[in-house]
Amino acid sequence: MAEVKILYEDKDIIVVVKPAGMASQEERSADMDMVSWLKNYLVREKKVKGMPYIGVIHRLDKPVGGVMVYAKTQQAAGKLSEQVRGNKMTKEYLAVLTGTFPKKEGRLEDMLLSNGKTNRTEVVDAKTSGAKKAVLEYKVKRTKFDEGQQYSLVNVHLITGRRHQIRVQMAHAGAGLWGDTRYNPVFADKKGWFDLALFAWHLEFDHPVTKKHLAFKVPAGSQITAHFNKS
Repeated sequence: MAEVKILYEDKDIIVVVKPAGMASQEERSADMDMVSWLKNYLVREKKVKGMPYIGVIHRLDKPVGGVMVYAKTQQAAGKLSEQVRGNKMTKEYLAVLTGTFPKKEGRLEDMLLSNGKTNRTEVVDAKTSGAKKAVLEYKVKRTKFDEGQQYSLVNVHLITGRRHQIRVQMAHAGAGLWGDTRYNPVFADKKGWFDLALFAWHLEFDHPVTKKHLAFKVPAGSQITAHFNKS
């Protein structure tokens, strides 16, 4: 597994590039997750006494790599979470889709319902109890054909942050993510684990204490470059 890259750190927050295959938060697994990694890092490298605080602000699915921010204090966690709830945190992704959309750019709005027991999210009717509105904007950057299959490289601006949102909305629109055996019909019969072609490349927010605007952009991960070398 790739090593975690730290992009920025101060007494309030830490910004990292989460490797694909590592969970964003603690889970029932023997595998290392980001929260545990950060706590170990603070004890080992920063000589923090006792158990460090790491606040989870947003999440990336385990197969997805990219930029994330974690809080090092409860105050910072609260302020960052307010930005997430107010849609004031900019989150952009690159995705490789097995298909394309009629328009080169657009906006998808759906009502989603998540089932914690099955770990699936579905597009449902607006009147469905417990359903939440999901919104994203997309722009098709490149397309190509390979062995009869059309692929699209798409930039996704996530407006809301629902469970599996990009994966579900893209599949519902007719262009699922490459490697997504859960939601993309193209991969429904595939067995084994596939690299999900989704990468969080751009994150912007206001520092929870200093109020300074921070922006982080990183090159696309191998999940993307394996399909489109020049992203």
